[in-house]
Amino acid sequence: MSSENILDNKSGIDTNVNHFERESVEAPRYSCALAGVYGTTLGIRGGIPILHSGAGCGVGQLFGTLYAGGESAGGNEGGTSTPCSCLVEEHVILGGEEKLRNLIESTIEIANDELFVVTSGCVPSLIGDDVDQVVEEFRDKAAVIHVNAPGFKANSPEGYNLFWDAIIEQLLPDEAGDVEEKTVNIFGIVPYNHVYWKGDLLTIKTLLESIGIKANIIFSEKNGLDHINKIPQAEYNIVVNPWLGVRAVEKLEEKYGTPFIKFPNVPVGAKQTAEFLRIVGEKLKVPNETVEEFIEQKEDWYYRLLEYPGDAIILVRPNSFYAVAAESSYAIAFTKFLANELGYLPDIVQITDNPPLEVRKEILAEIRNNLDTVVQPDIIFEADTYKIRKNLEDRPFLFLFSSSIEAPTSIEDYNALHIPISYPIYNRSVLSKHYGGYDGGLTVVEDVVSGFVGPL
Repeated sequence: MSSENILDNKSGIDTNVNHFERESVEAPRYSCALAGVYGTTLGIRGGIPILHSGAGCGVGQLFGTLYAGGESAGGNEGGTSTPCSCLVEEHVILGGEEKLRNLIESTIEIANDELFVVTSGCVPSLIGDDVDQVVEEFRDKAAVIHVNAPGFKANSPEGYNLFWDAIIEQLLPDEAGDVEEKTVNIFGIVPYNHVYWKGDLLTIKTLLESIGIKANIIFSEKNGLDHINKIPQAEYNIVVNPWLGVRAVEKLEEKYGTPFIKFPNVPVGAKQTAEFLRIVGEKLKVPNETVEEFIEQKEDWYYRLLEYPGDAIILVRPNSFYAVAAESSYAIAFTKFLANELGYLPDIVQITDNPPLEVRKEILAEIRNNLDTVVQPDIIFEADTYKIRKNLEDRPFLFLFSSSIEAPTSIEDYNALHIPISYPIYNRSVLSKHYGGYDGGLTVVEDVVSGFVGPL
Protein backbone atom coordinates (compact mmCIF):
# COMPACT_ATOMS: atom_id res chain seq x y z
CA MET A 1 0.00 0.00 0.00
CA SER A 2 1.14 3.51 -0.70
CA SER A 3 1.42 5.69 2.36
CA GLU A 4 0.00 8.78 0.69
CA ASN A 5 -3.63 8.16 1.63
CA ILE A 6 -3.18 6.05 4.74
CA LEU A 7 -3.61 7.66 8.13
CA ASP A 8 -1.04 6.72 10.71
CA ASN A 9 -2.77 4.32 13.11
CA LYS A 10 -1.07 5.78 16.17
CA SER A 11 -1.40 9.50 15.66
CA GLY A 12 -4.42 9.68 13.37
CA ILE A 13 -2.64 12.36 11.33
CA ASP A 14 -2.93 12.39 7.56
CA THR A 15 0.59 11.71 6.30
CA ASN A 16 -0.21 12.96 2.81
CA VAL A 17 0.42 16.72 2.79
CA ASN A 18 -0.40 16.88 -0.92
CA HIS A 19 -3.68 14.99 -0.72
CA PHE A 20 -5.70 17.76 -2.36
CA GLU A 21 -3.41 18.36 -5.32
CA ARG A 22 -5.22 18.03 -8.65
CA GLU A 23 -4.95 14.56 -10.11
CA SER A 24 -7.02 12.29 -12.31
CA VAL A 25 -9.23 9.78 -10.54
CA GLU A 26 -10.19 6.44 -12.08
CA ALA A 27 -13.87 5.53 -11.70
CA PRO A 28 -14.48 7.69 -8.60
CA ARG A 29 -17.17 6.66 -6.12
CA TYR A 30 -19.07 9.90 -6.65
CA SER A 31 -20.00 12.30 -9.42
CA CYS A 32 -19.90 16.12 -9.62
CA ALA A 33 -21.69 18.76 -7.56
CA LEU A 34 -24.43 19.16 -10.18
CA ALA A 35 -25.17 15.44 -9.93
CA GLY A 36 -25.58 15.69 -6.16
CA VAL A 37 -28.07 18.55 -6.45
CA TYR A 38 -29.86 16.71 -9.23
CA GLY A 39 -30.28 13.47 -7.25
CA THR A 40 -31.28 15.31 -4.09
CA THR A 41 -33.97 17.21 -6.02
CA LEU A 42 -35.36 13.99 -7.50
CA GLY A 43 -35.50 12.52 -4.00
CA ILE A 44 -38.24 15.04 -3.22
CA ARG A 45 -41.65 14.12 -4.52
CA GLY A 46 -42.84 17.17 -6.40
CA GLY A 47 -39.30 18.45 -6.95
CA ILE A 48 -38.08 19.07 -10.47
CA PRO A 49 -34.49 19.86 -11.49
CA ILE A 50 -33.96 22.50 -14.17
CA LEU A 51 -30.42 22.14 -15.46
CA HIS A 52 -28.65 25.20 -16.84
CA SER A 53 -25.85 23.29 -18.51
CA GLY A 54 -24.84 21.32 -21.54
CA ALA A 55 -27.09 18.46 -22.59
CA GLY A 56 -24.48 15.90 -21.58
CA CYS A 57 -24.69 17.01 -17.97
CA GLY A 58 -28.30 15.83 -17.90
CA VAL A 59 -28.04 12.68 -19.99
CA GLY A 60 -24.95 11.64 -18.05
CA GLN A 61 -27.02 11.43 -14.87
CA LEU A 62 -28.82 8.37 -16.24
CA PHE A 63 -25.67 6.37 -15.61
CA GLY A 64 -23.88 8.61 -13.10
CA THR A 65 -26.75 9.05 -10.64
CA LEU A 66 -29.89 7.05 -11.42
CA TYR A 67 -28.64 3.70 -12.67
CA ALA A 68 -25.68 3.85 -10.30
CA GLY A 69 -28.08 4.40 -7.40
CA GLY A 70 -29.48 0.88 -7.45
CA GLU A 71 -30.72 0.78 -11.05
CA SER A 72 -33.26 3.57 -10.55
CA ALA A 73 -35.31 5.42 -13.15
CA GLY A 74 -35.84 9.16 -13.12
CA GLY A 75 -39.63 9.19 -13.36
CA ASN A 76 -41.45 12.07 -15.00
CA GLU A 77 -38.97 14.65 -13.70
CA GLY A 78 -35.62 12.95 -14.26
CA GLY A 79 -33.62 11.07 -16.83
CA THR A 80 -34.40 12.08 -20.41
CA SER A 81 -37.40 14.10 -19.12
CA THR A 82 -35.12 16.53 -17.26
CA PRO A 83 -35.59 20.16 -18.35
CA CYS A 84 -32.23 21.44 -19.57
CA SER A 85 -31.07 24.60 -21.32
CA CYS A 86 -28.67 22.45 -23.42
CA LEU A 87 -26.03 25.14 -23.81
CA VAL A 88 -23.76 25.05 -26.87
CA GLU A 89 -20.92 27.17 -28.27
CA GLU A 90 -23.27 30.04 -29.15
CA HIS A 91 -24.23 30.49 -25.50
CA VAL A 92 -20.63 30.42 -24.35
CA ILE A 93 -20.10 33.53 -26.48
CA LEU A 94 -23.45 35.32 -26.14
CA GLY A 95 -24.65 33.98 -22.78
CA GLY A 96 -27.52 31.66 -21.93
CA GLU A 97 -29.72 33.80 -19.70
CA GLU A 98 -32.56 34.24 -22.20
CA LYS A 99 -32.69 30.54 -22.96
CA LEU A 100 -32.81 29.79 -19.24
CA ARG A 101 -35.58 32.35 -18.76
CA ASN A 102 -37.70 30.67 -21.42
CA LEU A 103 -36.95 27.23 -19.98
CA ILE A 104 -38.02 28.14 -16.44
CA GLU A 105 -41.20 29.79 -17.72
CA SER A 106 -42.24 26.81 -19.84
CA THR A 107 -41.33 24.28 -17.14
CA ILE A 108 -43.43 26.01 -14.50
CA GLU A 109 -46.32 26.23 -16.97
CA ILE A 110 -46.18 22.62 -18.14
CA ALA A 111 -44.88 20.61 -15.19
CA ASN A 112 -47.25 19.45 -12.48
CA ASP A 113 -44.72 19.97 -9.70
CA GLU A 114 -44.20 22.07 -6.58
CA LEU A 115 -40.49 22.85 -6.24
CA PHE A 116 -38.21 23.94 -9.07
CA VAL A 117 -34.46 23.72 -8.53
CA VAL A 118 -32.43 25.58 -11.13
CA THR A 119 -28.96 24.06 -11.08
CA SER A 120 -26.05 25.79 -12.83
CA GLY A 121 -23.33 23.62 -14.31
CA CYS A 122 -19.83 24.46 -15.49
CA VAL A 123 -20.61 26.58 -18.55
CA PRO A 124 -22.78 29.31 -16.95
CA SER A 125 -20.44 29.43 -13.98
CA LEU A 126 -17.50 30.08 -16.29
CA ILE A 127 -19.15 32.62 -18.60
CA GLY A 128 -20.84 34.55 -15.79
CA ASP A 129 -24.57 34.14 -16.46
CA ASP A 130 -26.56 36.01 -13.80
CA VAL A 131 -28.73 33.04 -12.93
CA ASP A 132 -29.79 34.49 -9.59
CA GLN A 133 -31.38 37.46 -11.34
CA VAL A 134 -33.22 35.24 -13.82
CA VAL A 135 -34.56 33.02 -11.05
CA GLU A 136 -35.65 36.07 -9.04
CA GLU A 137 -38.10 36.94 -11.84
CA PHE A 138 -40.11 33.79 -11.05
CA ARG A 139 -40.29 33.98 -7.25
CA ASP A 140 -43.92 35.08 -7.30
CA LYS A 141 -44.95 32.30 -9.69
CA ALA A 142 -43.58 29.20 -7.96
CA ALA A 143 -41.23 27.86 -5.31
CA VAL A 144 -38.03 28.18 -7.28
CA ILE A 145 -34.43 28.27 -6.06
CA HIS A 146 -31.00 28.43 -7.66
CA VAL A 147 -28.05 26.21 -6.77
CA ASN A 148 -24.69 27.07 -8.28
CA ALA A 149 -23.10 23.65 -8.67
CA PRO A 150 -20.45 23.46 -11.39
CA GLY A 151 -18.65 20.17 -11.61
CA PHE A 152 -15.32 21.78 -10.76
CA LYS A 153 -16.71 23.16 -7.50
CA ALA A 154 -17.28 19.95 -5.53
CA ASN A 155 -18.37 16.32 -5.68
CA SER A 156 -21.91 14.91 -5.61
CA PRO A 157 -22.08 14.35 -1.83
CA GLU A 158 -21.23 18.02 -1.33
CA GLY A 159 -23.99 18.78 -3.84
CA TYR A 160 -26.41 17.59 -1.14
CA ASN A 161 -25.02 20.28 1.17
CA LEU A 162 -25.28 22.92 -1.56
CA PHE A 163 -28.93 21.99 -2.09
CA TRP A 164 -29.74 22.59 1.58
CA ASP A 165 -27.79 25.85 1.58
CA ALA A 166 -30.12 27.10 -1.15
CA ILE A 167 -33.30 25.81 0.52
CA ILE A 168 -32.46 27.45 3.84
CA GLU A 169 -31.28 30.76 2.37
CA GLN A 170 -33.75 31.19 -0.49
CA LEU A 171 -36.95 29.34 0.40
CA LEU A 172 -37.50 28.93 4.14
CA PRO A 173 -39.02 31.92 6.01
CA ASP A 174 -37.08 34.17 8.37
CA GLU A 175 -39.22 33.17 11.36
CA ALA A 176 -39.84 29.60 12.48
CA GLY A 177 -43.35 29.99 13.85
CA ASP A 178 -44.68 27.68 16.55
CA VAL A 179 -42.45 24.72 17.40
CA GLU A 180 -44.14 21.34 17.31
CA GLU A 181 -43.00 19.26 20.25
CA LYS A 182 -41.50 15.83 19.72
CA THR A 183 -40.91 16.40 16.02
CA VAL A 184 -37.56 16.09 14.24
CA ASN A 185 -36.11 16.53 10.77
CA ILE A 186 -33.72 13.89 9.45
CA PHE A 187 -30.58 14.93 7.53
CA GLY A 188 -27.49 13.13 6.24
CA ILE A 189 -28.95 10.44 3.98
CA VAL A 190 -28.26 11.44 0.36
CA PRO A 191 -30.72 10.22 -2.29
CA TYR A 192 -29.09 7.88 -4.82
CA ASN A 193 -25.53 8.35 -3.46
CA HIS A 194 -26.74 6.53 -0.35
CA VAL A 195 -28.15 3.69 -2.45
CA TYR A 196 -30.45 2.31 0.27
CA TRP A 197 -31.81 5.78 1.10
CA LYS A 198 -35.53 5.05 0.70
CA GLY A 199 -35.63 2.11 3.07
CA ASP A 200 -33.23 3.62 5.61
CA LEU A 201 -35.23 6.85 5.87
CA LEU A 202 -38.52 5.01 6.32
CA THR A 203 -36.92 2.77 8.95
CA ILE A 204 -35.70 5.77 10.96
CA LYS A 205 -39.16 7.32 10.73
CA THR A 206 -40.82 4.10 11.93
CA LEU A 207 -38.35 3.61 14.79
CA LEU A 208 -38.92 7.12 16.10
CA GLU A 209 -42.69 6.85 15.76
CA SER A 210 -42.50 3.75 17.95
CA ILE A 211 -41.30 5.89 20.88
CA GLY A 212 -43.66 8.78 20.20
CA ILE A 213 -41.51 11.03 18.01
CA LYS A 214 -42.68 12.32 14.63
CA ALA A 215 -39.91 12.29 12.03
CA ASN A 216 -39.99 14.54 8.98
CA ILE A 217 -37.82 12.55 6.56
CA ILE A 218 -38.54 14.95 3.64
CA PHE A 219 -37.36 12.63 0.85
CA SER A 220 -39.66 10.07 -0.82
CA GLU A 221 -42.68 11.42 1.09
CA LYS A 222 -45.80 12.63 -0.72
CA ASN A 223 -46.06 16.42 -1.14
CA GLY A 224 -42.36 17.02 -0.65
CA LEU A 225 -42.60 20.80 -0.55
CA ASP A 226 -44.96 20.58 2.43
CA HIS A 227 -42.31 18.59 4.30
CA ILE A 228 -39.68 21.20 3.45
CA ASN A 229 -41.94 23.99 4.69
CA LYS A 230 -42.35 22.15 8.01
CA ILE A 231 -38.60 22.13 8.69
CA PRO A 232 -38.59 25.31 10.87
CA GLN A 233 -41.25 23.89 13.23
CA ALA A 234 -39.21 20.91 14.38
CA GLU A 235 -38.11 20.68 18.01
CA TYR A 236 -34.81 19.07 16.98
CA ASN A 237 -32.85 18.27 13.85
CA ILE A 238 -31.06 14.93 13.57
CA VAL A 239 -28.15 14.23 11.25
CA VAL A 240 -26.90 10.67 10.68
CA ASN A 241 -23.64 11.39 8.90
CA PRO A 242 -20.25 12.70 10.03
CA TRP A 243 -20.32 15.55 7.50
CA LEU A 244 -23.24 15.53 5.06
CA GLY A 245 -26.14 17.54 6.43
CA VAL A 246 -24.08 18.96 9.29
CA ARG A 247 -23.85 22.38 7.64
CA ALA A 248 -27.62 22.37 7.13
CA VAL A 249 -28.44 21.71 10.79
CA GLU A 250 -25.90 24.32 11.88
CA LYS A 251 -27.55 26.89 9.59
CA LEU A 252 -30.99 25.95 10.93
CA GLU A 253 -29.76 26.35 14.50
CA GLU A 254 -28.38 29.79 13.63
CA LYS A 255 -31.55 30.84 11.79
CA TYR A 256 -34.25 29.39 14.06
CA GLY A 257 -32.45 28.30 17.19
CA THR A 258 -33.31 24.65 16.51
CA PRO A 259 -30.85 22.38 18.36
CA PHE A 260 -29.50 19.31 16.61
CA ILE A 261 -28.27 15.83 17.47
CA LYS A 262 -25.39 14.50 15.41
CA PHE A 263 -24.79 10.79 14.85
CA PRO A 264 -21.85 9.58 12.76
CA ASN A 265 -23.88 7.02 10.85
CA VAL A 266 -27.21 5.42 10.11
CA PRO A 267 -27.72 2.93 12.96
CA VAL A 268 -27.32 -0.68 11.79
CA GLY A 269 -28.26 -3.57 14.09
CA ALA A 270 -29.46 -3.77 17.68
CA LYS A 271 -26.59 -2.07 19.51
CA GLN A 272 -26.39 1.00 17.30
CA THR A 273 -30.17 1.33 17.09
CA ALA A 274 -30.66 1.11 20.85
CA GLU A 275 -28.02 3.81 21.37
CA PHE A 276 -29.72 5.99 18.75
CA LEU A 277 -33.14 5.64 20.37
CA ARG A 278 -31.86 6.29 23.90
CA ILE A 279 -30.05 9.47 22.91
CA VAL A 280 -32.95 10.85 20.89
CA GLY A 281 -35.45 9.82 23.55
CA GLU A 282 -33.48 11.58 26.26
CA LYS A 283 -33.08 14.79 24.24
CA LEU A 284 -36.77 14.96 23.40
CA LYS A 285 -37.84 13.99 26.93
CA VAL A 286 -39.52 10.71 26.03
CA PRO A 287 -40.18 8.71 29.23
CA ASN A 288 -37.32 6.30 29.78
CA GLU A 289 -39.68 3.37 30.32
CA THR A 290 -41.24 3.97 26.90
CA VAL A 291 -37.87 3.78 25.17
CA GLU A 292 -36.63 0.78 27.16
CA GLU A 293 -39.85 -1.16 26.68
CA PHE A 294 -39.60 -0.76 22.92
CA ILE A 295 -35.90 -1.67 22.85
CA GLU A 296 -36.53 -4.78 24.97
CA GLN A 297 -39.35 -5.87 22.69
CA LYS A 298 -37.29 -5.42 19.53
CA GLU A 299 -34.15 -7.04 20.95
CA ASP A 300 -36.12 -10.10 22.05
CA TRP A 301 -37.32 -10.51 18.47
CA TYR A 302 -33.95 -9.57 16.93
CA TYR A 303 -31.70 -11.88 18.92
CA ARG A 304 -34.07 -14.82 18.56
CA LEU A 305 -33.90 -14.49 14.78
CA LEU A 306 -30.14 -14.02 14.94
CA GLU A 307 -29.82 -17.50 16.46
CA TYR A 308 -31.05 -19.22 13.31
CA PRO A 309 -27.95 -18.63 11.15
CA GLY A 310 -25.67 -19.29 14.13
CA ASP A 311 -24.57 -22.76 13.02
CA ALA A 312 -23.70 -21.58 9.52
CA ILE A 313 -21.61 -18.71 10.87
CA ILE A 314 -19.81 -20.74 13.54
CA LEU A 315 -19.17 -23.85 11.45
CA VAL A 316 -18.31 -22.31 8.09
CA ARG A 317 -17.02 -18.71 8.45
CA PRO A 318 -16.40 -17.88 12.13
CA ASN A 319 -14.37 -14.82 13.16
CA SER A 320 -13.62 -13.95 9.55
CA PHE A 321 -11.70 -10.89 8.43
CA TYR A 322 -13.64 -8.39 6.34
CA ALA A 323 -12.96 -5.30 4.20
CA VAL A 324 -15.18 -2.28 3.68
CA ALA A 325 -15.05 0.33 0.92
CA ALA A 326 -17.99 2.71 1.29
CA GLU A 327 -19.09 6.28 1.94
CA SER A 328 -18.50 7.59 5.47
CA SER A 329 -21.82 6.73 7.13
CA TYR A 330 -22.02 3.13 5.94
CA ALA A 331 -18.27 2.57 6.36
CA ILE A 332 -18.64 3.44 10.04
CA ALA A 333 -21.91 1.57 10.53
CA PHE A 334 -20.87 -1.68 8.85
CA THR A 335 -17.42 -1.75 10.44
CA LYS A 336 -18.97 -1.45 13.91
CA PHE A 337 -21.81 -3.87 13.23
CA LEU A 338 -19.68 -6.67 11.79
CA ALA A 339 -17.13 -6.46 14.62
CA ASN A 340 -19.49 -5.85 17.53
CA GLU A 341 -22.44 -8.07 16.63
CA LEU A 342 -21.06 -10.81 14.39
CA GLY A 343 -17.62 -11.04 15.97
CA TYR A 344 -15.89 -10.58 12.62
CA LEU A 345 -12.46 -8.98 12.36
CA PRO A 346 -11.92 -5.66 10.54
CA ASP A 347 -9.00 -5.80 8.14
CA ILE A 348 -9.21 -2.65 6.05
CA VAL A 349 -11.73 0.20 5.78
CA GLN A 350 -11.66 2.54 2.77
CA ILE A 351 -13.83 5.65 2.91
CA THR A 352 -14.84 6.72 -0.57
CA ASP A 353 -16.83 10.01 -0.41
CA ASN A 354 -13.85 12.33 0.14
CA PRO A 355 -14.97 13.89 3.44
CA PRO A 356 -13.36 17.21 4.42
CA LEU A 357 -10.01 17.01 6.14
CA GLU A 358 -11.37 18.51 9.36
CA VAL A 359 -13.81 15.62 9.93
CA ARG A 360 -11.45 12.77 9.09
CA LYS A 361 -10.08 12.58 12.62
CA GLU A 362 -13.66 12.30 13.90
CA ILE A 363 -14.29 9.40 11.53
CA LEU A 364 -11.08 7.69 12.59
CA ALA A 365 -11.94 8.07 16.26
CA GLU A 366 -15.49 6.82 15.76
CA ILE A 367 -14.26 3.61 14.18
CA ARG A 368 -11.25 2.96 16.40
CA ASN A 369 -12.89 3.79 19.72
CA ASN A 370 -16.05 1.78 19.14
CA LEU A 371 -14.88 -1.67 18.11
CA ASP A 372 -15.23 -4.54 20.57
CA THR A 373 -12.14 -6.25 19.21
CA VAL A 374 -8.39 -5.98 19.63
CA VAL A 375 -7.98 -5.97 15.85
CA GLN A 376 -7.55 -2.45 14.49
CA PRO A 377 -8.18 -2.02 10.75
CA ASP A 378 -6.16 0.05 8.35
CA ILE A 379 -8.30 3.09 7.54
CA ILE A 380 -7.82 4.80 4.19
CA PHE A 381 -9.59 7.74 2.57
CA GLU A 382 -9.67 6.92 -1.12
CA ALA A 383 -12.02 7.53 -4.08
CA ASP A 384 -9.85 6.22 -6.91
CA THR A 385 -11.06 2.76 -7.95
CA TYR A 386 -7.64 1.62 -9.11
CA LYS A 387 -6.07 2.55 -5.78
CA ILE A 388 -8.96 1.02 -3.83
CA ARG A 389 -8.44 -2.27 -5.62
CA LYS A 390 -4.66 -2.15 -5.15
CA ASN A 391 -5.15 -1.51 -1.43
CA LEU A 392 -7.20 -4.71 -1.22
CA GLU A 393 -4.49 -6.96 -2.62
CA ASP A 394 -2.69 -9.59 -0.52
CA ARG A 395 -4.89 -9.25 2.56
CA PRO A 396 -6.66 -11.91 4.67
CA PHE A 397 -10.28 -10.70 4.42
CA LEU A 398 -12.97 -13.20 3.35
CA PHE A 399 -15.82 -10.69 2.90
CA LEU A 400 -15.78 -7.49 0.88
CA PHE A 401 -18.48 -4.86 1.48
CA SER A 402 -18.21 -2.29 -1.31
CA SER A 403 -19.71 -1.08 -4.58
CA SER A 404 -20.70 -3.29 -7.49
CA ILE A 405 -17.45 -2.37 -9.24
CA GLU A 406 -15.66 -5.11 -7.28
CA ALA A 407 -18.47 -7.65 -7.56
CA PRO A 408 -17.49 -9.52 -10.76
CA THR A 409 -13.92 -10.28 -9.69
CA SER A 410 -14.05 -10.31 -5.90
CA ILE A 411 -13.58 -14.09 -5.68
CA GLU A 412 -10.96 -14.16 -8.41
CA ASP A 413 -8.94 -11.17 -7.17
CA TYR A 414 -9.28 -11.48 -3.40
CA ASN A 415 -10.90 -14.87 -2.68
CA ALA A 416 -13.63 -12.91 -0.90
CA LEU A 417 -17.41 -12.99 -0.99
CA HIS A 418 -18.87 -9.68 -2.11
CA ILE A 419 -21.85 -7.75 -0.67
CA PRO A 420 -22.84 -4.55 -2.53
CA ILE A 421 -23.52 -1.75 -0.02
CA SER A 422 -21.99 1.36 -1.53
CA TYR A 423 -22.45 3.65 -4.53
CA PRO A 424 -22.31 2.82 -7.36
CA ILE A 425 -24.51 -0.27 -7.42
CA TYR A 426 -25.41 -1.45 -10.91
CA ASN A 427 -25.93 -5.15 -10.15
CA ARG A 428 -28.90 -4.82 -7.80
CA SER A 429 -32.28 -3.14 -8.11
CA VAL A 430 -32.83 -1.35 -4.82
CA LEU A 431 -36.42 -0.49 -3.89
CA SER A 432 -37.18 -0.66 -0.19
CA LYS A 433 -34.26 -2.84 0.87
CA HIS A 434 -32.21 -1.24 3.63
CA TYR A 435 -29.61 -1.89 6.30
CA GLY A 436 -30.75 0.58 8.94
CA GLY A 437 -32.33 -0.42 12.24
CA TYR A 438 -33.01 -3.84 13.73
CA ASP A 439 -34.34 -5.49 10.59
CA GLY A 440 -31.52 -3.91 8.58
CA GLY A 441 -28.97 -5.64 10.79
CA LEU A 442 -30.70 -8.95 10.14
CA THR A 443 -30.58 -8.20 6.42
CA VAL A 444 -26.80 -7.80 6.66
CA VAL A 445 -26.60 -11.25 8.27
CA GLU A 446 -28.84 -12.73 5.56
CA ASP A 447 -26.61 -11.28 2.85
CA VAL A 448 -23.45 -12.51 4.54
CA VAL A 449 -24.63 -16.05 5.23
CA SER A 450 -26.35 -16.41 1.85
CA GLY A 451 -22.96 -15.94 0.23
CA PHE A 452 -21.44 -19.15 1.59
CA VAL A 453 -24.21 -21.56 2.61
CA GLY A 454 -25.38 -24.25 0.22
CA PRO A 455 -26.88 -27.73 0.05
CA LEU A 456 -25.31 -30.24 2.41
